[in-house]
Amino acid sequence: MKQKLPLTSAILTNRFERRTFVLGMGQATVGVLLATRLAYLSIFENQKYKAASESNRVNLSLIPPRRGWVLDRNGAALASNRADFRVDVIPDRLVDADDTLSKLSGLLGLTADKISDIKDKLDKARGFQPVEVAAKLDWDKFAAVSVRLPEMPGVIPQRGYSRYYPTGPSVGHLVGYVGPASAEDYERERNPLLITPGFKIGKDGLEKHFETRLRGVPGARRVEATASGRVVRDLGTREDVPGQPIQLTILGGLQDYAARRIGLESGSVVVMDCATGDVLAMVSMPCYDPNSFSDGIGRIEWKMLSEDDHVPLRNKVLRGLYPPGSTVKPLVALSFLEAGLDPKASVNCAGGLRVGNRVFHCWNHHGHGQTDMLKGIYQSCDVYFYHFAQQIGMDKIAAMARRLGLGQEFPMPYPGQSYGTVPDPAWKLRKYHKEWAIYDTVNATIGQGYMLVNPLQQATMVSRIASGLQLTPRLLLDRHAPQPASMGFAQEHLDLIHAAMNEVVNGRGTAGKARIPIDNVLMAGKTGTAQVVGLQHGNGKNVEWKRRDHGHFICFAPFDKPRYACAVAIEHGGGSPSAYPIARDVMTYLFDPAKAMAALEELEKGWGGNVQQRMAARYSTFAAQYGASAPRAPDEAQASKVVEDENKPVAEPSTAQTDAAPPAPEPDAPQPQPGQAVPGSPAAPAVAPNGAQ
Repeated sequence: MKQKLPLTSAILTNRFERRTFVLGMGQATVGVLLATRLAYLSIFENQKYKAASESNRVNLSLIPPRRGWVLDRNGAALASNRADFRVDVIPDRLVDADDTLSKLSGLLGLTADKISDIKDKLDKARGFQPVEVAAKLDWDKFAAVSVRLPEMPGVIPQRGYSRYYPTGPSVGHLVGYVGPASAEDYERERNPLLITPGFKIGKDGLEKHFETRLRGVPGARRVEATASGRVVRDLGTREDVPGQPIQLTILGGLQDYAARRIGLESGSVVVMDCATGDVLAMVSMPCYDPNSFSDGIGRIEWKMLSEDDHVPLRNKVLRGLYPPGSTVKPLVALSFLEAGLDPKASVNCAGGLRVGNRVFHCWNHHGHGQTDMLKGIYQSCDVYFYHFAQQIGMDKIAAMARRLGLGQEFPMPYPGQSYGTVPDPAWKLRKYHKEWAIYDTVNATIGQGYMLVNPLQQATMVSRIASGLQLTPRLLLDRHAPQPASMGFAQEHLDLIHAAMNEVVNGRGTAGKARIPIDNVLMAGKTGTAQVVGLQHGNGKNVEWKRRDHGHFICFAPFDKPRYACAVAIEHGGGSPSAYPIARDVMTYLFDPAKAMAALEELEKGWGGNVQQRMAARYSTFAAQYGASAPRAPDEAQASKVVEDENKPVAEPSTAQTDAAPPAPEPDAPQPQPGQAVPGSPAAPAVAPNGAQ
């Protein structure tokens, strides 16, 4: 057994010294590591932590850029910016949302439905995505919120610029609107500007299509602040760079006039320059107000829009499709002339024409008597076109329709157009695997059956007929664009069509009430009544709104030197008399704005005011009836999707149409009784007034 050595002072001293050495080495190692780390941080990481320190002391915030203006052809603003006091809230910074909203309600006078709208948006907002509480505030309300900020964390009052549309609904479908960026927008761009309070992006129309051009470059503001966020001093501001403007071919005054003149109807107006193809007005009414859409869609406004059977969210110019009715007759007549038909060739109209085992009726059941091409157009005689269309054939008629712009999609800055249908035998065989029938030609030659067009195509058609030029509708102003090429029509053919369309308005035709009330200015035109349902459901006029006939009118003026062309389409207006008074007044505005405005103001007295006044009155009615109980409005992304779906191009007819569609009457035309002479017939020669040919 090993004997333990006695514990002496030398042994204790030795052990102590070893332990002291080990401990000292450990301390030295830690010290060296700390010194090395401090040296690394102070030397190599100096810039990083200096920046972090500066960041704690200095707050940097983005300043939303001012959007580029949208201008009309004369430089007047269709969409601009104006100074704005606004209040937003940041969801992640709110401590007690209900208490904060209660205080803001008292300070800003928010209604119950507005508070409900804000709560809806807070429920859907993410993180630091700002939610607008109020905009366009006066100074007193803005100041009242600003001085109580310590009591309301998460509330951000700010001064900046907001989008402003001077004529409101008149340009809704034309220009579009802006709104806060959605979470999907941020995920797509990952741009911090998108979650900056007050910043908005284009959501529809030109605002969306030209977003990159209109957006601009944000500015920035640096301020020194305490740990609690109190601003000590302003360290500097970098100004924003406004977006680039875009200038349109639109004539702003005409655009607003046409929108107002549509009145209580549901429809569209397109006006084109016959020398260049410039679109001077492109109106679809009713429409939403882009000013209120830009502030966020509230439940009351959404209920108004979604329950309106006049479909205010649809751009009827580009996405509305209608049978064109008798407005195609000048086109069909031009195809006859191109095919070699003598314009003096005539047929006796006794009120109908038997084809096979069917009788196809004329709108005038008493008949038009002996009818040549000129009379066939100005009296809108169906039998004339039934008879000669069988000789010429649908292929040549369809080729002329496409040549004049029907069935075409034009290069416009919008995400899609409903291009409609120009039927022919090959199309029917391809679409339905069925042979073309004679009733298909009969239907198409009077603008019914499979044939569908949009109002922009109708305006293009009449502008090409008026000018003889290959005009293409153009929306962006280009004063140096090349001169359009000729369509290659024989001038004598155009002269005959022009003379017949002049008779429609100024002579023996179907639209005498469309005459322009200006000396020495004659307007040529063509009426059109398009059936919505068969005659077994009524006469298309004295029935419920959705069963009424559509009304069309195409025209150009002056008759002898065409300068402007116009197409008006009124949904369920009961026929062409709903369309041509609008065209008359719109064309009058181009030659005498004061006279046209005087007529409009008289009409608006009976309508309950102008567009904005009627919308405000309707809003008040809905707010009083529903208030906060109205269904929740969709968020920005959902609303944009609804607008997008409403404006998807309309498909071609899904089922074959096998029955001839008897045309509705042209009610403004004279209807001779049996035994009476037919105006314009050899037994009753007529002279066109005002020197019409």
